[in-house]
Amino acid sequence: MTNKIMNEKIKQAVKILDEKDIDLWLIFARESSIMQDPTIEIVVGKNCTWQSAFFINRKGDTTAIVGSLEAENFEGKGQYDKVIGYVKSIREPLVEYLNENKPNKIAINYSQNSVLADGLPHGLYLNLLEHLKGTGYENKLISSEEIVSALKGRKSKTELSIMQEAVDKTLEIFDMVTGFIKPGVSELDIADFINSIVKEKGYGLAWETDHCPAVFTGPDSSGAHSGPTDKKVEKGHMVNIDFGIEYKGYCSDLQRTWYILKDGETIAPEPVQRGFNVIRDAIQMVADKLKPGVLGCEMDDIARSYVIEQGYEEYPHGLGHQVGRKVHDGGCGLLPRWERYGNTPFMRVEENNVFTIEPRVPVEGYGVSTLEEEVVVRKDGTKFISKPQKKLILI
Repeated sequence: MTNKIMNEKIKQAVKILDEKDIDLWLIFARESSIMQDPTIEIVVGKNCTWQSAFFINRKGDTTAIVGSLEAENFEGKGQYDKVIGYVKSIREPLVEYLNENKPNKIAINYSQNSVLADGLPHGLYLNLLEHLKGTGYENKLISSEEIVSALKGRKSKTELSIMQEAVDKTLEIFDMVTGFIKPGVSELDIADFINSIVKEKGYGLAWETDHCPAVFTGPDSSGAHSGPTDKKVEKGHMVNIDFGIEYKGYCSDLQRTWYILKDGETIAPEPVQRGFNVIRDAIQMVADKLKPGVLGCEMDDIARSYVIEQGYEEYPHGLGHQVGRKVHDGGCGLLPRWERYGNTPFMRVEENNVFTIEPRVPVEGYGVSTLEEEVVVRKDGTKFISKPQKKLILI
């Protein structure tokens, strides 16, 4: 992450602290190259070896307390106004800092709902409690979940610019794939073709290589997070691909659907076209209602209800998730009221959140119809980052 983006995120964090009435955010870490708190890459930028404390407070001050041998690594970088090096124990400078600032609420990185805010290992948490024992500050610790969710979700101007580039480059690859898909090529052939372009362009993959890209052809294909197989494309198949790149530290995540015409066909069969139309229209219905303040589950309700009303079974996953530095990013999701999603379906959408919208329906005898678009939430509504696929691609 560039210093420019990191400084943008630290400024955002200060505003979020004030908004949430939290005095201090503490990222407590050690050996972070081995077990990195997800927030280190956002507002710290460098790994630490010994027990280290990175403070952002609502007054706008930033302080890092690190092992003395690493102090120079953090000085003069622009992120932390003050860098304190210690030799034997972090306890004394840690408590001294707290006594100087007298916070009533200290947010630390644990969370029961968001893995992005759950970066403090239990053993290190116990060490922190031992350092604070008898000071009273051990009773003022709260979860930083609300801070991290907002910080990850509220994309800065620079972040949005990079994410637009990532989406544009992903769509260019999808266009190239359209010219490659034909009867007789396998799912693995298509995946290898995509990966050859990614390698040539110098991009990364947005998620694990065993199923990025995920390629599915015809009926009875594998599950949504499965990798490509040697199953071959045939006439009369629907083909869909789930794919994203990692570009300048940010991810894209899109899906597209094709239909392979049979001999004599000039248009897709009615069930295929109808399945595509339902997914396309469900996405637009959600985009029309998605704005700051709505609950994520309310957006899932729109698409899920529409899919069921059209006679299809409900899709077995959430409608959409946030995207950013990770392909699944931020807190709030466009998710159903299922226990597996914790409290994230009930969080409110915020301005500058970037979401995927990705319903799917099975089309019996042909395959699966699915699209995935990326949108950014603006003050007055939603803007598509990806150019939406409005027509079924015929091959």
